[in-house]
Amino acid sequence: MQSDDNLPRIALTDPATFARAAERFHDVDVVDALNAADPDAAARVLESMPVERAAVILEHPGLDRVDELIGRLPLDHAAGLLRPMSADRRADVVRRLREPLRSSLLARLDPAIRASLEQLLSYPPESAGRIMTTEYVAVPADWTVEQALRHIRAVGGRMETIYAIYILDPATSRLARAISLRELILADGAATVMSVGPARRLISVSPTTDREEVTRLISKYDLIAVPVIDETGRMLGIVTVDDVLDAIVEEDTEDAQKFGGMEALAEPYMRIGFATMIKKRAGWLCALFLSEMLTASAMQSFQNELERAVVLALFIPLIMSSGGNSGSQATSLVIRALALRELELGDWWRIALRELPTGATLGAILGLIGMVRIAVWQVAGIYDYGPHWRLVAATVGTALVGIVTFGSLSGSMLPFALKRIGFDPASASAPFVATLVDVTGLVIYFSVAYAILKGTLL
Repeated sequence: MQSDDNLPRIALTDPATFARAAERFHDVDVVDALNAADPDAAARVLESMPVERAAVILEHPGLDRVDELIGRLPLDHAAGLLRPMSADRRADVVRRLREPLRSSLLARLDPAIRASLEQLLSYPPESAGRIMTTEYVAVPADWTVEQALRHIRAVGGRMETIYAIYILDPATSRLARAISLRELILADGAATVMSVGPARRLISVSPTTDREEVTRLISKYDLIAVPVIDETGRMLGIVTVDDVLDAIVEEDTEDAQKFGGMEALAEPYMRIGFATMIKKRAGWLCALFLSEMLTASAMQSFQNELERAVVLALFIPLIMSSGGNSGSQATSLVIRALALRELELGDWWRIALRELPTGATLGAILGLIGMVRIAVWQVAGIYDYGPHWRLVAATVGTALVGIVTFGSLSGSMLPFALKRIGFDPASASAPFVATLVDVTGLVIYFSVAYAILKGTLL
């Protein structure tokens, strides 16, 4: 295998030549070239490739515009490319197709493949059923090790993985145990598969289990795959570690976009249309803008104080940003801890007790820096804050303690509140927390200023 910068040009100018040359390149290089090519040319490349090779490329998670590429292929040829794919990848590809193309392709597939597809497509989004595959190695509990190994040699090439073997009750087909290929190979060939390896608690999930929980289980127990079973204990499929990695990338992408104060994008950035981009971003932006109007209202309420002590206005950006930054830090930490199941809803009071002293300490550090800065500027003659500059410094320092404490507390509690009412905690994005803290920060700032400067500047 090799990599070549000329691949995109070959794909655009001579699909047949590219199809012949593709055997020498890594799958990801071929995918990158097809992504850069015109959809018609990319479809011709896939049509020119051997079916097995084209199927591997088509099911690659990095390939863009899968629906467009399949739509440009002859239906019979497209159906032929779906057949050799793994079940989960095939379902993922079909899921992206629109009607009537989806129904037309399903009608051209074998009944067994079509039934498997319809089952996988029926499960809820972001569930284990959506990312599982029905291609796994399972053997009856009364088989010997030698029988199991012969079976793996016969069917292993068609399976998603052969490193995890599942043992089923021969009478009920219920999942009884899971063993590794290593344990099977090292066991006595005449022994039964049920005697292989140490007895361990069986880790499994239902098809409706959230994929984040599947990810957590695979990570916690260091599994190659986790079996998916129905309510009777019968095995439906497995979720492999590579499926989980794809899910992690998708989840992290969604969370990162929500942290930025927008709806998650369902497609790569460059494929999002102008109207869709506006729709995804405008709603949250308008909500944040309307929320910021409360900040203007808060400042209007303290108009008289500003007129009498204009020096206070110099520190408004500093005050507001400090509270918003501390709130965003707390929000990010709590959202991640909730996602990793390090925290539960009932832990909110523990987090509150932790963030109160943390916020107060951080606020004191920033407050001290702010007071020192005012003193240095005043003494050095860089800026004259007036005869009551010491009181102004005390106002800024005290206000920062209160605002950073409030920012840390509110930023840590907001994810719990959103999760409690059924919203994604990632929606407690940094801009939303910053907006909340901006309004309350102004109230805290001017309240502290009124208490300290009353009788002097106010």
